[in-house]
Amino acid sequence: MMQGQSKHKTADRQLELVQAALHLAASKSPLEVTTAELAQAIGITQGGVFKHFESKAAIWAAALDWAHDALMAELEQAAQAAPEGQALRALRAVFLAHVQFVERYPGVPRLVFQELQHAQLTPLKLQAQHLLADYRSLLMRLLARAQAAGQVHAELNLQHAALLFIGAIQGLIMQSMINGQMRGLRASAQGIFNIYQASLSGVASDSEAS
Repeated sequence: MMQGQSKHKTADRQLELVQAALHLAASKSPLEVTTAELAQAIGITQGGVFKHFESKAAIWAAALDWAHDALMAELEQAAQAAPEGQALRALRAVFLAHVQFVERYPGVPRLVFQELQHAQLTPLKLQAQHLLADYRSLLMRLLARAQAAGQVHAELNLQHAALLFIGAIQGLIMQSMINGQMRGLRASAQGIFNIYQASLSGVASDSEAS
C-alpha cells in the first residue's frame, strides 16, 4: 500500500513539474528555465526535483510526451464532434481546437519550435517530429475524406494541403509570439481558416508552382 502511494505521489509531482515547466516556458525560452525555478514553482527543494526526474532534459521529454498526448486527444475529439460526412467542418474544428490549446498552454509551441530548430536529431527533436507526424496523419485522413466527398478539388495534393494547414497554424502562433499576444489567436483564426478552405477548391499544377 505504501509503495503504491509513493508511486502515485511521484506521478503527481512529475505532472506538477511538467506543468510548471510549460508555464515558465510561456514567458521565456525553455533553455533559460532553471531547476531552481521549477522547484520554487511547486514548493519543493531543488534537490527534490531530481528525486522525480534524473535531469532537466528528462523533464522536457516528459513535457513533450504530455503535450503530444493532450494535443492529439483534443484534436481528435474536435474532429469527431463534427457532423458525419462534413470533413471540412472537422478540419475547421481541428484548426480552432489547436488555437485554443495554444492559448491555454503557450509554452508548448515554444518548446516544440525550439527542439525542431536543432541541426542534430536529438531525442527531444525526435519527439517533436513524432508529434508533427501524428498531426499530419490526422489531417491527411480528414483531407482524404473531404476529397472523396467532393468537398475539395479532385486533384488536390493532400500532402501539400496538410503542410499548408500546419504552416498556417505555425505562422499564426509565431506572429502572436512576436507580438506578445498569445491570447488573441482566436480573433484571427477563423479568417485564416476561411482563406485556407478557399484554397482547397483550386489547384495549381506542378508546372505553375515551379
